Amino acid sequence: MAYSAQPAAITRDMTQALTARTALLLTIPPLLWAGNAVVGRLMTDTVPPITFNLLRWCLALVLLLPLAAWVLKPGSPLWTHWRRLAVLGLLGMGCYNALQYMALTTSSPLNVTLVAASTPIFMLGLGRLLFGAQISRQQWWGVALSGAGVVTVLTRGDWSQLLALRPVPGDLLMLLATAAWSLYSWLLTRPPANQPDPPALRGDWAGWLMAQMVPGLMWSALFTGMEWGLSPGAQITWGWPLAVALVYVALGPSLLAYYCWGRGVAAAGPQMAGFFINLTPLFAAVLSAAVLGELPQAFHGVAFALIVGGIVMASRR
Repeated sequence: MAYSAQPAAITRDMTQALTARTALLLTIPPLLWAGNAVVGRLMTDTVPPITFNLLRWCLALVLLLPLAAWVLKPGSPLWTHWRRLAVLGLLGMGCYNALQYMALTTSSPLNVTLVAASTPIFMLGLGRLLFGAQISRQQWWGVALSGAGVVTVLTRGDWSQLLALRPVPGDLLMLLATAAWSLYSWLLTRPPANQPDPPALRGDWAGWLMAQMVPGLMWSALFTGMEWGLSPGAQITWGWPLAVALVYVALGPSLLAYYCWGRGVAAAGPQMAGFFINLTPLFAAVLSAAVLGELPQAFHGVAFALIVGGIVMASRR
């Protein structure tokens, strides 16, 4: 599961009313990220997970070069603000996506996206603990309603199955990934006083993403080297399935989703944006069902109503 297209030191309070445009911007990324989870699961036997993350961002960088090649030149903000960009690249590209692909080796796309739906809780907690953000009663009610929608999907509409659930290693890895993503989202809009946003990148979504992608690739390359060192039998099965998967994850979840997410976070704030992450498991359930040839069931509609209700509740003044 985040970059800011137009970073700002102070964001709007999450109780600001959502516009239709902002809601659409924040809905597109969960849909693309749900597809990313399904594709990541399909690729578990084709390519090692951390290597898949590295290949994803390498292709995304190549696709972004025509729009942001200037960032690689000497004297650009990439080199003068390298400390801040290194942290963002580590959390957003190096950790979150790699941990997600690792989680998919032992967990299902639905479970992975359901765990990621705990993002609003992490957003609220980290915001309060590290950034002094206030938490309203409506926000907590929003968490409760959206959480109920997540549980509805997890239990397939039968809450009596809740006590029988047992987390797998992938779920725990995804929990760690979600914490990294939440911190990343806050740091995008609340930079430390000694690490302000580079003025040259403000308003340039492609340049801002490229500036994070370069250090993110360095972290990913480091982690990939460790993966191959610890897994001597690892191998890559080259072919059209891997090529198609890479094109999708580079264009959709990487470029388009990051663009929309950044615009949405800038307009609504990281806390409000976090509630839209709860749409991801619903989309994942539908996409997984489509891949398996299964039609959506009634509980998907109930879950959708609860998740959207949580978003509406959290956005009320």
